[in-house]
Amino acid sequence: MNYGEFGGQYVPQGLKVKLDEIENEFNKAISDESFVSEFNYYLKQYVGRPTPLYFAKNLSEFAGGAKIYLKREDLNHTGAHKINNAIGQALLARRMGKTHIIAETGAGQHGVAVATVCALFNIRCTIFMGAEDVKRQKVNVEKMKLLGASIEEVTVGNATLKEAVDVAFNYLLEHEDVFYLIGSAVGPSPYPEMVKYFQKIIGIEAKKQILEQENILPKAIVACVGGGSNSIGLFTDFINEDVEIYGVEGAGKGLDTGKHASAIYNNQVGILHGMKTNVMQDEEGNVKDAYSISAGLDYPGIGPEHAYFNKIGRVKYDSVTDEEAVNAFRLLTKLEGIIPALESSHAIAYALKIAKNYDKEDIIIVNLSGRGDKDLNIVNSL
Repeated sequence: MNYGEFGGQYVPQGLKVKLDEIENEFNKAISDESFVSEFNYYLKQYVGRPTPLYFAKNLSEFAGGAKIYLKREDLNHTGAHKINNAIGQALLARRMGKTHIIAETGAGQHGVAVATVCALFNIRCTIFMGAEDVKRQKVNVEKMKLLGASIEEVTVGNATLKEAVDVAFNYLLEHEDVFYLIGSAVGPSPYPEMVKYFQKIIGIEAKKQILEQENILPKAIVACVGGGSNSIGLFTDFINEDVEIYGVEGAGKGLDTGKHASAIYNNQVGILHGMKTNVMQDEEGNVKDAYSISAGLDYPGIGPEHAYFNKIGRVKYDSVTDEEAVNAFRLLTKLEGIIPALESSHAIAYALKIAKNYDKEDIIIVNLSGRGDKDLNIVNSL
């Protein structure tokens, strides 16, 4: 699927054949009542959905202005939104008769989710992870190993998420029995569409819950954006509503330093991981290294649907620095007793910035995409 000029399949012919097979089976699966029913069963009985939509009263009072609600994806089994998509794609892989699932991971939450569902469905699992992220996310690495996954440490390049994706795609091309379970709304078609389908439950629930609790839609919704799965999950059911939508990338040490992870910042279009999208690149078109204190945000591109929403102006994309995110991490913990992931902390920080622009009866929904256990060592070392 193309999102305007974005998306597509910019891949070798051998990989295109595999992708077309996945797309055909995915389209059949989501039209199959038994597949959809099984997916919904696991979301409810295994993942623990629906997740709460929580009014953060103390945070709202601190911010001044709008009421801030948190969509509690951190309360999912495994501690983040990643499990929604992992369940869906694993069921698809099993339906296709694949015996080996591979995945990439940065912050480790996607890797843990994939290792979890592979244990559940008794499927061989290999996780590709950059060496730098292995060091940053030791707890999640140990969880993946305990769940039975093999960890392939990627040492090339910057040794983070981009390189893990590169290696995983090469492995997929070379192995017939493999299903590549991508964790974000990135990559060649049909991956952005599949991830969106399996994550849109976030926004569906949030809309229903806010109408039940407040009887009105929010004025704004906010989510962090690395590749963009938790954000596309929240945005999808609100995109045609009169709601302001904000996507928050990692500004790292500051946009002017070059040490950041904002693919939108220079608004350059390129090809990355089989998709046409906004990419961090130099004048020669070489992909730049992304940086963020959050391992889940240091990706040098953005999902193609996000690139499209940015171009047509439907979503406002902005960024938050490491320092602002860490401050929000500590603030939410102290005010609400909720320890957020550093990724989610970027969205919290941005909500605090914009809350004053709204009236006290207005509502902002922030997607709390994951919990912060995995980031305690990073924050405590500062």
